Amino acid sequence: MAVATTASSGPVDLLINVGKNQSTKTLLRVIILCFIAGAAIASRLFSVIRFESIIHEFDPWFNFRATKYLVANGFYDFWDWFDDRTWHPLGRVTGGTLYPGLMVTSGVIYHLLRALTVPVDIRNICVLLAPACSGLTAFATYLLTNEMTTSSSAGLLAAAFMGIAPGYISRSVAGSYDNEAIAIFLLVFTFYLWIKALKLGSVLWGALCALFYGYMVASWGGYAFITCLVPLHAFVLICMGRFSMRLYVSYTTWYALGTLASMQIPFVGFLPVRTSEHMPALGIFGFLQLVAFLEYVRSAIPSRQFQTFLYVALGGIFGLSLLGLVGLTAGGYIAPWSGRFYSLWDTGYAKIHIPIIASVSEHQPTAWPAFFFDLNMLIWLFPAGVYLCFQKLEDEHVFIIVYALFGSYFAGVMVRLMLTLTPVVCVAAAIAVSQLLDTYLVARSPEVPDTEEEASDGHAKKASKQGGLRASSQPVVGIYNVVGKGFIAGAMVLYLLIFVQHCTWVTSNAYSSPSVVLASRMPDGSQHIIDDYREAYQWLRQNTREDAKIMSWWDYGYQIGGMADRPTLVDNNTWNNTHIATVGKAMASREEVSYPIMRQHEVDYVLVVFGGLLGYSGDDINKFLWMVRIAEGIWPDEVKERDYFTPRGEYRVDSEASETMKNSLMYKMSYYNYGSLFPPGQAQDRVRGARLPEQGPVLNTLEEAYTSENWIIRIYKVKDLDNVGRDHASAASFEKGHKKKKASKKRGPRVLRVD
Repeated sequence: MAVATTASSGPVDLLINVGKNQSTKTLLRVIILCFIAGAAIASRLFSVIRFESIIHEFDPWFNFRATKYLVANGFYDFWDWFDDRTWHPLGRVTGGTLYPGLMVTSGVIYHLLRALTVPVDIRNICVLLAPACSGLTAFATYLLTNEMTTSSSAGLLAAAFMGIAPGYISRSVAGSYDNEAIAIFLLVFTFYLWIKALKLGSVLWGALCALFYGYMVASWGGYAFITCLVPLHAFVLICMGRFSMRLYVSYTTWYALGTLASMQIPFVGFLPVRTSEHMPALGIFGFLQLVAFLEYVRSAIPSRQFQTFLYVALGGIFGLSLLGLVGLTAGGYIAPWSGRFYSLWDTGYAKIHIPIIASVSEHQPTAWPAFFFDLNMLIWLFPAGVYLCFQKLEDEHVFIIVYALFGSYFAGVMVRLMLTLTPVVCVAAAIAVSQLLDTYLVARSPEVPDTEEEASDGHAKKASKQGGLRASSQPVVGIYNVVGKGFIAGAMVLYLLIFVQHCTWVTSNAYSSPSVVLASRMPDGSQHIIDDYREAYQWLRQNTREDAKIMSWWDYGYQIGGMADRPTLVDNNTWNNTHIATVGKAMASREEVSYPIMRQHEVDYVLVVFGGLLGYSGDDINKFLWMVRIAEGIWPDEVKERDYFTPRGEYRVDSEASETMKNSLMYKMSYYNYGSLFPPGQAQDRVRGARLPEQGPVLNTLEEAYTSENWIIRIYKVKDLDNVGRDHASAASFEKGHKKKKASKKRGPRVLRVD
């Protein structure tokens, strides 16, 4: 009896030990993932540590302002919000022209913390939301990678790579309160749910995938990446002959529920069934129904008849579908491809047809060094991981391959889309590193197969001699094996440490400086803060009327609305190209043309950014040609880009600059009174390396109201008609009087004076 008990307890003890071992491994993975999430969050806090808790860049200021409105007024008022303080005098139907996911997420977190009696300010939630979501993104990357390989180390490596890769950190540092703050987490997690639904053929997982896809649609316009990538994956699987009911169930569930969820967002509405960008998803949905029907027919009729039926059915349906698509597009029921999508296929399209898109730096094609700067060593591990996916080539590996090709192309044509490439690079690189470490971290030598025993006595002695030689050489081979594996493993660890160092340096120096707070180094190495932006916006808030209208280039509209709380003519939404072109025309024209435009739009102040004194290259003079190009697109007879160049085709601001350039409102506002900072005739523009004319520009219709400490922000007040110095009843007569003055030589030059 005792013996039986002992014998039966063996397997039980073994199972208990295995269970304990699995529990220990699971606990270790959870601890490691927590550390990775902590590292991801900590690496994004450099901006808060070095500067302060502040919203960065341009678009985040609108998101912050909208979030404050949501928290203060409630969801339904936010949904119906008409903002009359932007795009004066048009206004903006804000609730129906934004993706509300980011604001709603922050609002839910705020109310949840308040319900738990946690005293937190909405600004701090907005500042720290992106770092917090980066930890979730690392976890989602871990789950996605685990679906690709059985090695648990690959998922942990992918999570670590995703947590600190500069390609993702660039849009998720503390204070970067943009849509991408939560969208990349939703992107990766939606892909994980899609792979899970595909492997299981589960309606539940497909519905979860559709739910998070709907959340993604509510959060970022980049949801179109998912809308195109998932159908492409399904289409490739069908072309490979891998149609299955798992694919049918998962895709049908995702598309039906996901499309319904996305159509609940007012800004999206019926776009999923009325625009060309969404037609691939709809087409694959219909194609899957056809393939499933053919599979059913195939089981019911003989193979020869089925082949004829297949050719006729596929040809007829494809032809009818194509004709239907062309007809609906020609009839206006389906919108053609938008300019933004055309610019992805033709990098020169936007510059010719939509200059406002080409003027944004993040819409430019990606330079080769950017890949190494944002991905470092992952960029050469990336192809190795894709190659390993080719070795297995399951359905999930096909997804990684399709994603890699799709993402690489789009990241190459637009800098901003480096963000969508980074997740697949981290997954593929982690698979490659995991395979390498699993191979070379094992110290034991491969086992040598035993040779068959020799039957004859004559060969026995020879065999024993060979065996003795083999036995004597095994320790030497083992030493070389251990040394070689140790060298490879050590080199890989060294590369990983260098990668961590690179990511830390890039994050702390390149991606953690807010655009509204500039910093420079003093000769002693100390940091000097340049706070001209906030200084100027605070001046506007304290020294102007609450309804004072501010005209500036559209880059600064969100910041003026968020920090100065003043109405603006244009902002970063860029929904009305004509209105932006009007501001560009005012900036590019003579005062006699600009003044009626400003009076017509009730402009009180004009704000320009000038970096000539400090060497700040992101100023309006460097952006000026884009203002000219956008205005020329609407008024080609009045504004011509070539007029702003010298006869030799140079863009100059010194004494050789063209007369059109010197007489433009932008040139005058930038260099007005600038020469007073230098000795006579020594005025220097440090950005463009040009010595300015000794006689500076004269302003007649504007008066200088404020110039920041370092001359980066200059604000001018628009004079009233009575103060222009002429008794004209209207701006039109003012311009007519100017032309009459130029034609008359007897009266001599007359200068407009201020009363």
